Amino acid sequence: MRPSLRLLDTELVCRILTEARDLLDTLGLEIHNPSVREMLAAEGARIDPVTSRVCLGTPLVDRALASALRTFRLYDVLGRETHHFGTGTVSFTPGSAAINILDGATGAIRPPHTADYVRYVKVVGGLRHLASQSTAFIPADVPSAISDSYRLFLSFLYGEKPVVTGAFTVEAFRVMRDLQVIVRGGGETLRERPLAVFSCCPTAPLKWSDVTSQNVVDCARSGIPVEFISMPLAGFVAPVTLVGSLIQQTAETLSGLVISQVASAGAPVLWGGSPAIFDIRYETTPMGAVETMMIDCAFTEIGHSLGLPTQAYMGLSDAKALDAQAGLETGLGVVLAALSGVDNVSGPGMLDFEACHSLEKLVVDNEVCGMVQRLVRGIEPRDDFPARPLFEELLREKHLLIARHTRRHLREEIALPGPVIDRANLARWTEEGRSTLGDRARREIARLVAAWQPSALGDDVKAELVRRMESEARRAGMDRLPERDA
Repeated sequence: MRPSLRLLDTELVCRILTEARDLLDTLGLEIHNPSVREMLAAEGARIDPVTSRVCLGTPLVDRALASALRTFRLYDVLGRETHHFGTGTVSFTPGSAAINILDGATGAIRPPHTADYVRYVKVVGGLRHLASQSTAFIPADVPSAISDSYRLFLSFLYGEKPVVTGAFTVEAFRVMRDLQVIVRGGGETLRERPLAVFSCCPTAPLKWSDVTSQNVVDCARSGIPVEFISMPLAGFVAPVTLVGSLIQQTAETLSGLVISQVASAGAPVLWGGSPAIFDIRYETTPMGAVETMMIDCAFTEIGHSLGLPTQAYMGLSDAKALDAQAGLETGLGVVLAALSGVDNVSGPGMLDFEACHSLEKLVVDNEVCGMVQRLVRGIEPRDDFPARPLFEELLREKHLLIARHTRRHLREEIALPGPVIDRANLARWTEEGRSTLGDRARREIARLVAAWQPSALGDDVKAELVRRMESEARRAGMDRLPERDA
């Protein structure tokens, strides 16, 4: 039996959905993109002539829900399937778009650079419990105008895993689509074998910016999967009650679903979000708060009730270092996400309210994800009945270390972590240098970087990626791209 968690009963899920639909039908949304407003109006949306708010009636929402895919697949750079969203498998990806990194050598939080990003891609390629990359942080040595496409470029050039990413401008999306088409060899092949998921974020409350709504449309028409990242802040730009925030999150996500499906029926989407409570004492949005995690788990239940695959920002911390708080918040978040059945969990590696990325935390979080993947497999009998013969052997041999039963089932029953996790006894730990968690994490990073092998993507494809990115860099005023040595 697979262990699971539920926070909402069926009646409450239905009431939240009913209230969210009512908000969309009566109060409506701000949509700053005129072409998106016109597209929705052509399909039956009502636009207030005074306020320009867009109201989405029940028939339009129902059509969008009916056309949305219940499952879809994601593929790596080489075209191999890595994900089948909507089938009950929980997968993990690093958090995305941090503006700082935690320097493992100095302990300082600083702006990242290209070499940091290349090192990150090499490390994440060797972390077996993370099924995808993300465009984890923003290198400060390129202009902001190309930072979105540049991160995706580096991810494709040095890594093979699919990428969770996003664009902050319409122009960046076009370049990022070009990069994906180069890797796949054509637009139709990209549609058949998508290799990236784009995060698209409505603005709380009940608003879509010009750029983000256009990104939803462009992704849908290109066959690029989208995860909707609604971000209500309970007690600030959302009701302070968890149910009230869930109503807002549901309405905002339903509106994104409508935009996507009107643009292209059957476009692949993930029902997701990155909500938080608002801590009025510090004016912060703690991702490590248990209430934040409860909203995540609850909106996952709502997404599943609609038959949709899900995403959530969990498994991250508000701490500023690899310390006990980072472990507490991350461990709790990853466990709750897995028990809730989140299809794609974004967050490992992140600190400081999603603003900072840490490679040391990432390799530790990879082990946490591995443990949790074992947890969700649950407990089931494996040649355990009848039990008497096995216990007769135990009594006869005094141990079962080399028993046939042990050799057959050891690897599937017991998930042994890597060297980052200390399981040595005190004497051995002392003899081996009394290493701290940070010491072990840094050693593991060095091992993964040394073990990295260049992507098997063809050299001609890599050269075309470089040419496209160099062209974009020149357009942004750069003579050349930064050195990429890690």
